[in-house]
Amino acid sequence: MAKQTITFSRKRSESQRRTRQADRLVRVLKLIERLQGRGSWTVQTLAAELECSEREVYRYLDVLRLAGIPLTFDRHAQRYCLLSDFRFPALDLTRDELLGQAAATAVSRVPELQLGPGAAATTHKLAAGDKERARLLALAGDVIAVLGLKLVDHCAHAETLRTIQQALVAGKQLKGTYRSPYSTKAWTATLHPYRLCLAGQAWYLIGRRETCNGVLTLRVARFKSLRLLDGPAEVPTDFDLAAYFGDAWSVYPGQTTYDVELSFSREAAVQVCETRWHATQRVQRHRDGGATLTFRVAGLDEIIWWLLGWAGFVEVVRPIELRRMFVEQLQDALRMNRLDRDP
Repeated sequence: MAKQTITFSRKRSESQRRTRQADRLVRVLKLIERLQGRGSWTVQTLAAELECSEREVYRYLDVLRLAGIPLTFDRHAQRYCLLSDFRFPALDLTRDELLGQAAATAVSRVPELQLGPGAAATTHKLAAGDKERARLLALAGDVIAVLGLKLVDHCAHAETLRTIQQALVAGKQLKGTYRSPYSTKAWTATLHPYRLCLAGQAWYLIGRRETCNGVLTLRVARFKSLRLLDGPAEVPTDFDLAAYFGDAWSVYPGQTTYDVELSFSREAAVQVCETRWHATQRVQRHRDGGATLTFRVAGLDEIIWWLLGWAGFVEVVRPIELRRMFVEQLQDALRMNRLDRDP
């Protein structure tokens, strides 16, 4: 009786399958790059260049043909090539999309934001090879400007912002030294970054310390040092930035929520009503030209600083806690600026 041989095939894991797919894609892209060049490419030279078998090269050439790429074989030169006038289709961007890109480029140039050269480089590439698109982008770039943003200057913290971005994209931990204006000394800790957000006047890192469960809001400009670690960051899958901020006036939600009612005089009403200051804002205009604004705010420590800018044009109707804070701050200002005292 003949001896029977049984062989077992090992099923590839999902990660192995994806790695093989990515490897094939890389080789197809390399093949396109080589064929667009001026070299003389035979199946043998392509196999050596792509580090694969000649049989695989034929498979990749079939992929190009199925994709509609005009591949030809020059029998005289004994080489494969693409038609000389062939170009991959450019992005079909609408006029509004191009104007949006130009506006994004203008915003990215604000030095305090430290957004990097990405938007400008993208605009430059989009303009290449299309005269009408280049004309529109250049015109939009000349007439769109961003001025007067009262932002925290992050110019000295560009590397900190890049480090945070790298950590968030790679899912890595951070280690940094942070100095809060409300603490007498700086602290150093390992951080699990959740989000990077621009809120109010500054960039903020949202995350938690290695030894704590509570989520922190850390102003990027207050980091004294920050570096990327190899350890993976633990980020809750259900973390919601909007839910975390809740009804905070800006970025620091308080423990208690208040219904705030403010009455603005006619002189300030038009200007104050032009802006949506908070997600819960409600506006009621009056016949005398004044206006009443109501909000539902978590904590009063942030809204008080905004309110002081309207001193002389606003009455705090409620809550009494905010009215008391407002009056005390105004009294402190009067004491510091007495006219009968030498500066």
